[in-house]
Amino acid sequence: DERIAADGGARESKSKAKMSVASLEFHERSVPFGALVCAQLGGLGAEVEKVARKDINPKDPPLLVVKANGARFEGAATCLRYFARAGSMKSKLFVDENPVDACQVDQWIDWSVVMKPGQGLPELLKKINEFLSTRDFLVGGGLTLADVAVWGTLASMPLWENKLKKDKSLSSLVKWYEACSAIPEFAAVVAESKAKKGGATGADGKKQKEKSVGSFDIKLVGAEKGKVVTRFPPEPSGYLHIGHAKASLMNQYFAKHYEGKMILRFDDTNPSKEKDEFVENILHDLKSLEIHPDETTYTSDHFPKMLVLAEKMIKKGMLYADDTPVEKMREERMEGIDSVRRNRPVEENLKVFKEMQQGTEEGQKHCIRVKLDMQNLNKALRDPVCFRCNLTPHHRTGTTYKVYPTYDFACPYVDSAEGVTHSLRTIEYKDREAQFKWILKLQQEVEPSLPNVNIWEFSRLNMVNTVMSKRKLQWFVDTGRVSSWTDPRFPTVQGLLRRGLTVPALRDFILQQGASKNTTNQEWDKLWTLNKKLIDPVCGRHTAVVADKRVPVDLENGPAEPEVEIVLRHRKNPATGKKALTKTNRILIDQEDAKAVAKGEEVTFMSWGNCFIDDVKTDASGEVVGLVGRLNPGGDVKATKLKLTWLPDIQDNLDLNLVYYDHIITKKKIEEGDKIEDLVNPDSKKEVAAIGDSNCRNLQKGEIIQLERKGYFIVDEAYLNDKKPMVLNHIPDGRQK
Repeated sequence: DERIAADGGARESKSKAKMSVASLEFHERSVPFGALVCAQLGGLGAEVEKVARKDINPKDPPLLVVKANGARFEGAATCLRYFARAGSMKSKLFVDENPVDACQVDQWIDWSVVMKPGQGLPELLKKINEFLSTRDFLVGGGLTLADVAVWGTLASMPLWENKLKKDKSLSSLVKWYEACSAIPEFAAVVAESKAKKGGATGADGKKQKEKSVGSFDIKLVGAEKGKVVTRFPPEPSGYLHIGHAKASLMNQYFAKHYEGKMILRFDDTNPSKEKDEFVENILHDLKSLEIHPDETTYTSDHFPKMLVLAEKMIKKGMLYADDTPVEKMREERMEGIDSVRRNRPVEENLKVFKEMQQGTEEGQKHCIRVKLDMQNLNKALRDPVCFRCNLTPHHRTGTTYKVYPTYDFACPYVDSAEGVTHSLRTIEYKDREAQFKWILKLQQEVEPSLPNVNIWEFSRLNMVNTVMSKRKLQWFVDTGRVSSWTDPRFPTVQGLLRRGLTVPALRDFILQQGASKNTTNQEWDKLWTLNKKLIDPVCGRHTAVVADKRVPVDLENGPAEPEVEIVLRHRKNPATGKKALTKTNRILIDQEDAKAVAKGEEVTFMSWGNCFIDDVKTDASGEVVGLVGRLNPGGDVKATKLKLTWLPDIQDNLDLNLVYYDHIITKKKIEEGDKIEDLVNPDSKKEVAAIGDSNCRNLQKGEIIQLERKGYFIVDEAYLNDKKPMVLNHIPDGRQK
């Protein structure tokens, strides 16, 4: 709901009115991206009827009809303003509290209207590019309607997408555009537009096989504002990985969208695998992902009630005790053969269940199964196990219990008992949906107060060359092939953050997948490219050379004594701070750079100036062992072919250990029958000793920097003393292999 302004917008009414539902009509090739993004930002995305037509002129302006009163509006800017005013972000998008900023927003919207292909467009884009070279947003310090309007115009312009976006002279404008495009609401609108066109096409005109983004523009069945309850139920048997991150974000998204709540529930039904360590780290990871559940519960909180429930169900003939050997039980389920224990007398079943609860030798031979349908084609319905004995002390309840419910029995009961309205599950649970509903129905016959639970499936997040199974990840840890669950090669949240992935990039990447049910294998490059766009504008620049490949350069006219200048760590971003740049008459460069230099050539030493190379000294093997040069202060930097990084040859330099990681397995997609030990990449970690500039001493653990011409790195171990090198983990940028 939105407060309605009684005087046309100057003053808010104290009463609330039901939000109008509008239709937006436009030609399918002239999508009003800005207006649609405003609807998404304001929480109206699912309430707007989008009518993409072929039978109208592509140049016709979009038409908006407010269904509550029939009001009609035309034009991209007008539609954009309507959704911005009608949604929940009106004040932020219009910057109402600042008259000057608000007027600037209006001016940018006016500019967005005249941004059309023609002679004046290139010059206008250059002005915008120059304007954006020193800022992240068009107005103020955050996203406003100005950004939405200009981005929307560019997004709907084929000339921009096909040509102008590739213009290197518009780099600041392109960075801003890509940063906006990465915002989930923007990405969702673009993805939906592509989907309605039947999918993106390649240069050959054929549909691409996979889409990398999805949409949240869906309605949950039976969802009501203020009443939706979702839950994220991790088993505390490992650390959260990127797949869990998607599930948790999905649950949070829909809970917030419907103004409901999200429960974090630890599904702690298997004491053999669960530890407090995993509980603590799951809580830590959710906090890192900025996911704050409204309530935290444990399945073990419900153990007493589930034992009572099981006893009642046994008395009604719904459950039975079975001591059939595991392999034989598996065969019978595969072939649809009833267990000989299926029709065991109720009293006998009750007696065995008590033995199980006491953990006796006889009790440990049994499990409890639920009577469903042993001949059903859906094998998940062939009398699944509901309770098992386990004498391992539980991480919360200790030795109180000797028998534990399985996920299949506990999940429907606890979902219902905790008031979960919508159970969001990945698509591989589709065959178990009928099982969930059947078991819950039996439980409801015993406890009629248990409410129904809606189920919504979404696609599992699969990444190429990646192990997601916690059992297999544990194998890597147990066999010493990785250091821990936080190893940078792992897809765990902590592993990814150690490798330099930022939380905003991870959240945006996951939210871009949307709520689609179509499962695809995502490339890591897409995630790292998104990450690079976020870190590049804000990370400081430093310099390093490979230690055993360094080559000295003697500068004949270099400063006799070291000269120190204080310069920006990032010349385009003063917020990154300053650093010391030391100039000396002997500097160090990399062997690869030294080999590329020819005698007599003029080169540029970055952040210093040009230099003539008068001599190139080599050894018998052809390795360069030294260069001699003369600085040329008046030289034209644009005229040189080689732009080289360098370090002063001084004692203040410090040792670095640059660590490069690769995929942990060699196969893109693990298939049934594959043995994980056959897929291990033996060369997934490479360490390179380097020398870094003295400013690196000030870097903190977790800080991201760029080593110029070497890529992006995150500080894994900060500087302590000269005896131990700093450790920097290389951050993929989506291009480097």
